[in-house]
Amino acid sequence: MKIGIIGTGLIGGSIALKLKEKNFAEFVYGIDQNEENLNKALELNIIDEKADFENGIKNSELIIISIPVDSAKKILPDVLDLINEKQVVMDVGSTKSGIVDSIKNHPNRKRFVAFHPMWGTENSGPNAATKDSFTGKAAVICNKEESDKNALEIVEQVIDNLEMHPIYMNADAHDIHTAYISHISHITSYALANTVLEKEREEDTIFQLASSGFSSTVRLAKSHPEMWVPIFRQNKENVLDVLNEHISQLRKFKSALEKENFDYLEELIRNANKIRGILDK
Repeated sequence: MKIGIIGTGLIGGSIALKLKEKNFAEFVYGIDQNEENLNKALELNIIDEKADFENGIKNSELIIISIPVDSAKKILPDVLDLINEKQVVMDVGSTKSGIVDSIKNHPNRKRFVAFHPMWGTENSGPNAATKDSFTGKAAVICNKEESDKNALEIVEQVIDNLEMHPIYMNADAHDIHTAYISHISHITSYALANTVLEKEREEDTIFQLASSGFSSTVRLAKSHPEMWVPIFRQNKENVLDVLNEHISQLRKFKSALEKENFDYLEELIRNANKIRGILDK
């Protein structure tokens, strides 16, 4: 299958590498405004040829949009304008409601499948792409009833070749869930990093004392704003709802310490420990 990847960075590059290894992709066109990324993707054998927007789409049987969600939402109608009834388009965005709403009345809507691979790192660019990134991870397909059956089947084949397991849900539900399990984690990490940078002016001390716990907690703060500001913008209402609850929980810890109510502090921690039973299943 000939595949066009719009956005040859971490996610798009990782997908291309795996699909090529599995021989699902016989040829990969790279479409990217970042010429440096395109050249690097070509050098790393992520793509087989650089292509401009129109030719890359017209020559591909499957088009994968792997760019920040604001940009994906903007170009998706243009992509659908260029395809025929046999081509398939999918995205990999971390928010889904805005994406599906943007093309709900498009005549080629049924050739699009809304997809979110539940994997990512704080790194970016084709250098960060790895072929086994998605193995064992969840692959969310949203609003599958709005896609043609054969378009859905092709995306399910992609998921199978990526060695992921599919989950089907409504786009609105997806955005609520990802606000809790992903988006709030990034905000918390950014806030913690800013807190430490504000209070600890001597950077050497941070590096000398930083434990693995601290490093893992602030790892997400390395993630690029070019990706995450659009996600927060697209999912603003859900993120605000989760953020309000998070702030409420922080206030409980603050109050327990201020009042030296260590029994309540222990209760809060023990309650939080319940997450172990969920995550360790």
